[in-house]
Amino acid sequence: MEKGKGDYNAHCLILPYPIQGHINPMLQFAKRLRHRRVKITLAVTKFLYSTMQEFPEFVSIETISDGFDEGGRAHAGSFEEYFETFSRVGAETLMKLLERLKNLDCAVDCIIFDPFLSWGFDVAKKSGLLAALFFTQSCAVDNIYYHVYKGEIKLPLSDDEIIIHGLPPLEPKDTPSLIYIPGSHPTALKMLVNQVEHLGEADWTFVNSFYELEQEVIDSMAKFSHVKTIGPTIPSMFIDKQLQDDKEYGLSIFKPNTDACKKWLEQQAPCSVIYVSFGSLSEVGPEQMEELAKGLKASNKYFLWVVRASEESKLPKNYAEELSEKGLIVSWCPQLEVLAHEALGCFITHCGWNSTLEALSLGVPMVAMPCWTDQSTNAKFVSDVWKTGIRTLPDEKGIVRDTEIVRCLELVMDREEGKEIQTNAIKWKKMAREAVDKGGSSDTNIDEFVSALMNPPI
Repeated sequence: MEKGKGDYNAHCLILPYPIQGHINPMLQFAKRLRHRRVKITLAVTKFLYSTMQEFPEFVSIETISDGFDEGGRAHAGSFEEYFETFSRVGAETLMKLLERLKNLDCAVDCIIFDPFLSWGFDVAKKSGLLAALFFTQSCAVDNIYYHVYKGEIKLPLSDDEIIIHGLPPLEPKDTPSLIYIPGSHPTALKMLVNQVEHLGEADWTFVNSFYELEQEVIDSMAKFSHVKTIGPTIPSMFIDKQLQDDKEYGLSIFKPNTDACKKWLEQQAPCSVIYVSFGSLSEVGPEQMEELAKGLKASNKYFLWVVRASEESKLPKNYAEELSEKGLIVSWCPQLEVLAHEALGCFITHCGWNSTLEALSLGVPMVAMPCWTDQSTNAKFVSDVWKTGIRTLPDEKGIVRDTEIVRCLELVMDREEGKEIQTNAIKWKKMAREAVDKGGSSDTNIDEFVSALMNPPI
């Protein structure tokens, strides 16, 4: 139904960066808004739309162009070319979309944009709309990038310790990899640093986190931006159960092996299974894949391992067949259902922010194997701040060996130290639920936003 027919309090357009890990948390936030009678339009690229396996039913989906409608990022000559073209063509096609919606008596009130697409702010202001930033990374990571953006952290890093108010003392390896590895991805680093350029300018700044989890960081950021946490943005039925029909994210680029995973997990004892996944984007090198395979075998524990189709060739020959009694290897799985299953005992994770928040919200201990970008910072907080897991120690080649994987698994699942990790995991699970439950910190922030949409400044 259209806003003009009076069924909605306001109309928000969601503008995500076109990857699964950025779309899902923005969609979950949209569900909370929709529950409060805010109309939602999701704007995705034409190529992404053509590849989606399922579509969310609670939003209107519209398309814009990134300039590569037939193949997306893969059809660009370089990431730099893709990013520049998307900035120009995306802004042009978004303006046309806003005008079309206005002509249909369905005008947008606010653009909630992924700061990777910082041009969303300019489009909003040119169109006379409210602009809301939505960070899909932790407040800690956003704070680090802000200090790089302001020149208060000089690159390349030269100090052995980085001090930022609100954060624990950091070694270079605790910062995002694009910062501590000089010249590794210059265009990506530029995009990530520049995502904070509209902090303090946007009408609202949202972060997929919760206040209790990053209280010191958020309080320190108040000096330059009023950050509002609205997470953890995972389906309501896994956490607070306010939205009775919210059992999954509702959008998927990969098709999960749901039945196989469920059937296999049902056969395992409580807290006995290791779940291994490195998300939708991270790539594991052939040598690291072999060491991980050896480590899982040597642990002599049951494991469920997600190996995307593009990564399968890196597995040792006949590995899946040889380990079929102990392990199940699938190309994709319903991660929330797996993490929530009583058979789960541990999660070997790359520490992408979505996976980290899901494990925290469901009380699952972690073994952290960060690959790149923000994952090293997330792993630092998992092991040293929230104490819900242990971070693996790579060798001088940057490879986590099989013996180290076994050590970490034994510590988390079998030794006395693991009991403290398990206790902390349950503590954060409870606090995550309280944040999004009625009257919690994130729930209150969402209410305040909807109230502001309904009563815009004159």
